Amino acid sequence: MSSSIYAVLGYARGMGFRENLKSELVYQGMLVKELALLSGVSRHTLDNYLNIRGHIPSADIAVKIARAMGVSVEYLVTGEEISREKMQDHDPQVLLEHIKLLNENDRRLIYDIIRLFCNQRKRKGRDSG
Repeated sequence: MSSSIYAVLGYARGMGFRENLKSELVYQGMLVKELALLSGVSRHTLDNYLNIRGHIPSADIAVKIARAMGVSVEYLVTGEEISREKMQDHDPQVLLEHIKLLNENDRRLIYDIIRLFCNQRKRKGRDSG
């Protein structure tokens, strides 16, 4: 998503990336320097997103920030999480978005679990056939 789309989404909700990022920092009791360390995004760059001019990050930077904070990019941009209805539909896209927020070790674990389930289904199919 381009940064201009982020801006449009944020303004449509009344709160933009800057406000949502500030709010989440306060909620988590996290300092900007801590977020910089966790996300790999420089403190200066984060300060630019938080200042009155409210620069909007590129998609890859927004993902780094969201992952470091344990929230979705959608939340930082719109202030809303993925709806529970979508979660209950077991939408693969929603699952993929959640997996993208995990660290590498957790993603490997999820991959191993999925592979285990797929292998069990294959065995069941062979056993019943």
